[in-house]
Amino acid sequence: MIAEKTLNRTLHIAKSSKKDEFYTQLSDIESELTHYKKHFKNKVVFCNCDDPRNSNFFKYFAYNFEKLGLKKLITTCYKNQETDLFINEETEKAVFLEYNGDINGNKIPDAEEIGIKPLIGDGDFRSKESIELLKQSDIVVTNPPFSLFREYVEQLVKYEKKFLIIGNINAITYKEIFKLIKENKAWLGINMGRGISGFIVPNDYELFGTEARIDENGNRIVATNNCLWLTNLDTFKRHEDIVLTKKYYGNEIEYPKFDNYDAINVDKTQDIPMDYRGVMGVPITFLHKYNPEQFELIKFRKGNDEKDLSINGKCPYFRILIKNKKL
Repeated sequence: MIAEKTLNRTLHIAKSSKKDEFYTQLSDIESELTHYKKHFKNKVVFCNCDDPRNSNFFKYFAYNFEKLGLKKLITTCYKNQETDLFINEETEKAVFLEYNGDINGNKIPDAEEIGIKPLIGDGDFRSKESIELLKQSDIVVTNPPFSLFREYVEQLVKYEKKFLIIGNINAITYKEIFKLIKENKAWLGINMGRGISGFIVPNDYELFGTEARIDENGNRIVATNNCLWLTNLDTFKRHEDIVLTKKYYGNEIEYPKFDNYDAINVDKTQDIPMDYRGVMGVPITFLHKYNPEQFELIKFRKGNDEKDLSINGKCPYFRILIKNKKL
């Protein structure tokens, strides 16, 4: 447990750094993207945190360009990226690439062969150049800096873009992100937690935890088990009802009421009672199975006194207040 907490904390710190040296595995990208193919036909995809020379997002979309029916693929990266994933010195220029289709028989194309071009600025997603490219795009897919996640999503919403991005599970506790979910403007993707198998890290990174490993290509992988995909592309999951099997009446002792809100506490999503008409406080992981046609999101974390929800003076980890719309 201590090792896992240390790993998660270290990942967060590293993701907050300028270099952002954690790379998404191609297998995790393929596992998630297979559920969204219908959304990409004749669309411009923008990966604005990705060096095309090493990004697995670029590899996925370039290889599947024709299969998805893409119109264009654009990738940009911050200036400290290089062909070596984890080079320690900054390069002089940020780069971008525009790919318009197959050039080598449907193999993963070489970015240098396509033609990498320098950007004038540093390639930051907030830069004028990056925003101009964002305006040209339809869907943004990438692994953005975790430390800038709020600002990153805010920009996507401002420019009314579709997106599929990776974030820390705790991102759904941010009031800005929860507001989007509550208003049905964003939701969780298909894979979460252990459904995202890990990130490629630098060679000098200490591998913590039993699930850390070195793959067949020599890449060092850490599995944090605390990440998710956030999207506004429709998925099958958000239209599936959660199957409810437990009952509240006759088992009231298992569902204590909060001190500061007229609601019962439910420790696990699978324990949501089928017969309770009132408000319930459920774990934040409920959002992974949330169907807006089945449940209403009432409030996040706070009671009527605007303090954290509590039971007998103790606060369970963040709760989301919900109500069954079908009773």
